[in-house]
Amino acid sequence: MGDLMKPFMNMKIQSTEYKVSDEIKQKCEELILTDEKMKKLMEKFLHEIERGLSKKTHPEADIKCFVTYVQDLPNGTERGKFLALDLGGTNFRVLLIHLKGEHDFEMQSKIYAIPQSIMLGSGQQLFDHIAECLSNFMKEHEVYNERLPLGFTFSFPLRQLGLTKGLLVRWTKGFNCDGVVNEDVVQLLKDAIARRGDIQIDVCAILNDTTGTLMSCAWKNHNCKIGLIVGTGSNACYVERVSNAEMFDGPSNGKEHVLINTEWGAFGDNGALDFIRTQYDREIDEHSINPGKQLQEKMISGMYMGELARLVMVRFTQEGLLFGGQGSDVLFKRGQFFTKYVSEIETDKPGQYSYCMDVLEEIGLEHATPQDCANVRYICERVSSRAAHLVSAGIASLINKMDEKSVTVGVDGSVYRFHPKFHDLMVNKIRQFVKPDIQFDLMLSEDGSGRGAALVAAVACREDPR
Repeated sequence: MGDLMKPFMNMKIQSTEYKVSDEIKQKCEELILTDEKMKKLMEKFLHEIERGLSKKTHPEADIKCFVTYVQDLPNGTERGKFLALDLGGTNFRVLLIHLKGEHDFEMQSKIYAIPQSIMLGSGQQLFDHIAECLSNFMKEHEVYNERLPLGFTFSFPLRQLGLTKGLLVRWTKGFNCDGVVNEDVVQLLKDAIARRGDIQIDVCAILNDTTGTLMSCAWKNHNCKIGLIVGTGSNACYVERVSNAEMFDGPSNGKEHVLINTEWGAFGDNGALDFIRTQYDREIDEHSINPGKQLQEKMISGMYMGELARLVMVRFTQEGLLFGGQGSDVLFKRGQFFTKYVSEIETDKPGQYSYCMDVLEEIGLEHATPQDCANVRYICERVSSRAAHLVSAGIASLINKMDEKSVTVGVDGSVYRFHPKFHDLMVNKIRQFVKPDIQFDLMLSEDGSGRGAALVAAVACREDPR
């Protein structure tokens, strides 16, 4: 392989920027969201939000705008020990959080894996597994004999009937457990805990990871009014007036606002995004476990971004525009170009291709040239920029809708956290489309949505001391 690496060795020394091929640029144009497309996107998005909030159109709306029944943000007076359970992907987290005062807390947590067999098994298996891990965690942290309040972050589409009752609408993110859709997941968790009979837990609240992110950030910054996730999946929640939330069914306790979980990953399921979807998006959807569902999420999230880039690369390789028309077994294998590769490739400075080179070598493309590296980076940039701009269209729409003079957006998720340019791409694009008199900023949620779950439980206990 020594000879093959010579061009790379020289390149590292002289740091030459290679020009992206005109043909590749032209063929990637369909991945660019022009200002005109952004405006159309925002109009369609807002229309769908209004449909989700309205009782009359809610059943058909793509963006469901589920009421969370969370009406109070943290105010700094919350105290005590709380458990949090954060389930939203191939592993879940259990946390023990001791709130001691404003901005003063201790947190211990442990991550537990969910085997594929359980992700695709029965609901009872899943919740028994979670209850067992909860029990082990409480033993390890010597709170086994205490009765603790628990906030349950459940990051799947949920129709909430109250703060402690939520029905699963559908599984996403590779889960497909029997006997859970249309069931109350809080009750399923309680049943699993009761079957064990060895721990005492009060489930005080069920929430989505976006709500957890918003609450976690709002504890430090009372200006936080939007929660955003860009990770394995993508979703957002925001503060809405109760008078606009027609699906709110319960006492408002004289409070004017409620958090709305948009479930915006499903935007486009009714065809609203067809004007920007490409052959790559259609192929991703066809080979997913939920064809026709979560179409916006499939254009944004970490579960699909690497695969989108791979499909573009495969097409261009087959057309002789990349790698001299010669691919590799890994390149041609579905799901083997990971989203982390996109982030790594875009970390290279202009004129340098060392990360890109490492990635291409890892997937069996040792024969790639510096010119190929420039083209591959361009492909990755187009895929990730489109994702960032899609997210920005939604966030700018929500900020404009809320029409507050200053809003902080709490953000979490692996794509936002690890992609080197995602934050800047979002800030620039949101600034372009937000009303000029509105100030906004993006705040990284430091410890995920877990602390937010404990805070929702803490706020519920603050409102209803037992």
